[in-house]
Amino acid sequence: MLQELNILEVLFLDIETVPQLHHFDQLTDYKQKLWEEKTKYVRERKQIGLEESYSEAGIHAEFGKIICISVGYFADSLGDLRLKSFYGHDENDLLSQFSSLLADTYKRPFRLLCAHNGKEFDFPYICRRMLINGIPLPELLNLAGKRPWEVPHIDTMELWKFGDYKHYTSLKLLAEIFHLPSPKEDIDGADVQRVYYEQSDLDRIERYCRRDVSTVAHLLQAYRGIRAIPEMEEASL
Repeated sequence: MLQELNILEVLFLDIETVPQLHHFDQLTDYKQKLWEEKTKYVRERKQIGLEESYSEAGIHAEFGKIICISVGYFADSLGDLRLKSFYGHDENDLLSQFSSLLADTYKRPFRLLCAHNGKEFDFPYICRRMLINGIPLPELLNLAGKRPWEVPHIDTMELWKFGDYKHYTSLKLLAEIFHLPSPKEDIDGADVQRVYYEQSDLDRIERYCRRDVSTVAHLLQAYRGIRAIPEMEEASL
């Protein structure tokens, strides 16, 4: 299947998310109660307190928000990778720009989306935040009524599982074993909230997100037996 894939039709992506509010005590009393209910079993399992658990609010679409979506595609069969990011404090604006990219099939007819752990995180998170922001789901994200084999999504982590659903492998580890440049040279996912709220450095987060996309793109190519790693080039999408 991967050998038959038209790599020019694949749009690679990654997202970065943070809690909607920096601190737990900034939530309304009702929202605090809802967070308490949502995280009850996780807190009991990890044996952590309510405020401590709020550090993970960014991974929940109901309490988090997207601050960056980076995308990439191969411009030709030689492996010319183009990259672009939509990022900022205005989530509605960056989601609208991303939605317009997916809808503009005249410029580039993307038929597949690819991300690492995308089926468990990136794709559903984007869908939930789009609906919350009142943005209609683009065709590539609207899975209602689709059969499993009709879903236009590729997940590089799922491919590495080979049916072993208990197996989790990070992008950082896969980059290492396939001899790809590490996407975590500067910061890691756990640092994004701190860099956003305490350092206000969106550019640093964007660079990190963009590197993740490059790694995912080259990882999929490595799965296909293609190991060339060309220079990264900023896209004009």
